[in-house]
Amino acid sequence: MNITELKKLLGDSGEMEINDFELEAEELSFELLPQILSKVSKVIPRKLNMAPFQFSAPCDTYPGKISEVTIGATKADGGTRSHSVTIGGETAPPLYFFEGDPVNKNMPVISQDVFDMPISLPSQVKEYFPDVMEDPAEWARFRVEKYNAEMITLHLVSTDPKVKDTSIKDACKMIEDVLQAVKVPLVIGGSGNPDKDPELLERVAEVCSGERVLLSTVDPDMDYKRVARAAVEHDHSVLSLISMNPDEMRRLNKNLMKQGLDREHILMDLFTGGVGYGIEYSISAMERCRLAGLKGDKNLGLPIVSATSNSWSAREAWMANDAWGPREWRGPLWESTTALIALLSGANLFLMLHPMSIEIMREIIDSLFMSGDAGNGGDICRSGDMTDNKSAGGDKGAGESKEGKPQYSNWIRAQ
Repeated sequence: MNITELKKLLGDSGEMEINDFELEAEELSFELLPQILSKVSKVIPRKLNMAPFQFSAPCDTYPGKISEVTIGATKADGGTRSHSVTIGGETAPPLYFFEGDPVNKNMPVISQDVFDMPISLPSQVKEYFPDVMEDPAEWARFRVEKYNAEMITLHLVSTDPKVKDTSIKDACKMIEDVLQAVKVPLVIGGSGNPDKDPELLERVAEVCSGERVLLSTVDPDMDYKRVARAAVEHDHSVLSLISMNPDEMRRLNKNLMKQGLDREHILMDLFTGGVGYGIEYSISAMERCRLAGLKGDKNLGLPIVSATSNSWSAREAWMANDAWGPREWRGPLWESTTALIALLSGANLFLMLHPMSIEIMREIIDSLFMSGDAGNGGDICRSGDMTDNKSAGGDKGAGESKEGKPQYSNWIRAQ
């Protein structure tokens, strides 16, 4: 039926009701009479008056608490480090500033990677470390002086019999050089060889006695008991490694505690898959462990470490491809996005590689934890009254310091 037929059918009818009506048209227009428009313009919005009310936020409390682990010993503690870092201590899920204990001020920490030999790295990473990759002590010093490293992770990859098979004696001499070159807390990792790493990490514990380093890593396929006993003897912490399996992680941590290590000397790495390379499994494993710890599981209520530099194994992070955008930016964003996801899942310590990724992550951490007093969010749960509460970030906006000054990175602006 066209419009002419419809008009003829209606005739002089003043009103008509049509059921099950369907209209198909390429264009439809309506004309309003001037009389109608004049009435519409005089409509005054009705003011709504809402009665005041009390709102009780549905906040939870948790019986468990994540243990606090301190890495690095200052002169006052019997070591030679310039400072120490303490991580953990949470009583609520990640970034739940409206729950838990606002007194906990242990911010996430970034440790910057150094290797004991030049390894295969993307060119957009190597260009930031000219003339230092041959000497791990100089590389570590460069990290501290140029990029303000708060911690250093020394990877002893050359000790692997399948790489260079550097002797344990030579590796320990190298560690001594690094201890002299920098005074920040250290994470010292083996090569991943299950046969050689136990003896290596045992000797590392002796050489670093009193410095309270983090020995990385132990897993069920090696003699972890040997490393645990050395850590207890020389007051170090141990990083346990299980790939995305909370049940296996619980078992390994329990066995480490049987060797005398207490909860204040164990951290756990559930393996961080890069963006697009299994990170959803990492998210699940981290969140399950963190929630189990908050619910009272002593064997999982431990700080989480994220080896975020694993994200560089993704070809999308470093391969040249114009359709993917400039790799000079893509790679650092790949790593920092991986780190952010780990942060939201509960990670406390990040092992990172690219200086730009590190700076981006610092900005993120500062904006979340230092914009005003994040702990004030806990008042929402304790007061039960939302009337005068500020947000978790207080009055300061993201990206501002407590003095209200912008915290945008000088390093990023220089790029």
